[in-house]
Amino acid sequence: MFSYFLKNLSILRKFLFINFLIFIIIGLITILYLNSVQPNLIKAKQSKHIEILNNTIGHFNRLNIGFNQDEIRNFLFSTRFLFQNLDRVTIFDNEYNLIGDTDTLDLDPRSFGQSSEIIQLDNLNEKSIENENNFSEKNETKVYTLNKRVENYALSNEIGKPFTFVEENYNQFILITLKNVSKDNGNIGYIAISENSLDIKAAIEERKNFILRTAILVAIVILIFSIVLNRYFLKPIKNLVDYTKIIKSKSQKATKIEQIKNRNDELGVLSKSLDEMTKELNNRIKATENFSTDLVHEIRNPLASLKSASEIISDTDDKEKQEKLLKIMTHDVSRIDRLITDYSQMLKDESAISSEQMEDLNLKPIIESVVDDFNNIFNEKKNVNIKFNTSGSKKYLIKGISNRIEQIIANLLDNSVSFSKNGSMINVDLNENNKSIILKVSDDGEGFKESDIKKVFDRFYSNRPDNFGEHSGLGLNIVKNLVQIHKGEIHASNSPKGGAIIEIKFPKNYN
Repeated sequence: MFSYFLKNLSILRKFLFINFLIFIIIGLITILYLNSVQPNLIKAKQSKHIEILNNTIGHFNRLNIGFNQDEIRNFLFSTRFLFQNLDRVTIFDNEYNLIGDTDTLDLDPRSFGQSSEIIQLDNLNEKSIENENNFSEKNETKVYTLNKRVENYALSNEIGKPFTFVEENYNQFILITLKNVSKDNGNIGYIAISENSLDIKAAIEERKNFILRTAILVAIVILIFSIVLNRYFLKPIKNLVDYTKIIKSKSQKATKIEQIKNRNDELGVLSKSLDEMTKELNNRIKATENFSTDLVHEIRNPLASLKSASEIISDTDDKEKQEKLLKIMTHDVSRIDRLITDYSQMLKDESAISSEQMEDLNLKPIIESVVDDFNNIFNEKKNVNIKFNTSGSKKYLIKGISNRIEQIIANLLDNSVSFSKNGSMINVDLNENNKSIILKVSDDGEGFKESDIKKVFDRFYSNRPDNFGEHSGLGLNIVKNLVQIHKGEIHASNSPKGGAIIEIKFPKNYN
């Protein structure tokens, strides 16, 4: 259910939702932490209180102090160093009556610190009696409340063990620890020490404020990051998605792809690649449509001729005319077969090229191999000689696909042989300049008859030899496409001495 919910959210909403969950988890952990801080701090204070209580009770027993007001008052004055850093010490007898209270002693707070000064006990007693008469109603209320606490403690199961509780108001955080005083296996009274532990409250408040400030800062950072994420990443990605939808639906709506392409980051590179792939795909689709149209047109002509010849041959008894019509029909069938075969091969080649990898090639041995194969075939068949001209053992390095380079040379030689007469010569020259490796194929045929020689690289160009049924008219077009894949240039021209020249320039490979 949760994964389905996330699946239907946008990236920004997923980001915010996950951050919100993390925020809640951290908040819960923080609350647990804050709840554990106060008990830990109180426990640390409590251990000090217990130590003071144990020391005080030990003094009671060692000095054999009686639990009455006079002896307790004298004890408090004489052992005041025990109660350093405490705000108040109260002592109760076994009937929960208050018999000693440091708040009734009119002493300088410094007197509870360690001092070598001797204070006359009689003077202290007089001052304490005087202060007892000035007990305020507020202290009486506190004593009454504490008295009830002592009584509850005495009646509980906690008696015999130190018991700590907190009284908290706006500006006070009073920590009080109670313990009973035993003597000769009997309980003789109770002692309570109080400390205003505002440092605990301050520590907790400090932590709360720190966590609150941190939470606000984190929320601001997440908000800023979300805005940046949405503006600079998610919106461009959404625009790319919209672009693909527009392309898929063949809509004419305007796209924002150009804005993203101007970026210098990965999204800019992605958008450029996507746009180039889309354009290339459209070009291929358009080229395929055009080629299919051209192929249909080319097949229609021999089919029409074949149909006419078949109709005429059935209506005539002239053997000479029948033989002539049979030759026409054979030529047309051969032409259709070659068109379909070459078209099928071209589609296979285009599919294979997309998966083939470029590698470092030396053109010289590849050309020598193809030239030797053609010489072995056409020296005997047509008495056509192919001569390969190059300099020494020098390497002519390019980046390319070996079998496609062979296909380029084979198509050029096949084309030249088709236009060459018996006993003629075809020259294959391999040279270089500063930037390019130059391959030139020239023959002694009739040359190109087109006024615009660039048209010879078009599919099914019109000027063909008499035996053109052996060819589809796709050879030079295939060569041009393969040369472009190798980032090369191809040019056609007529030789001043007669014949055709095809020149290809491949970029040099300096690796």
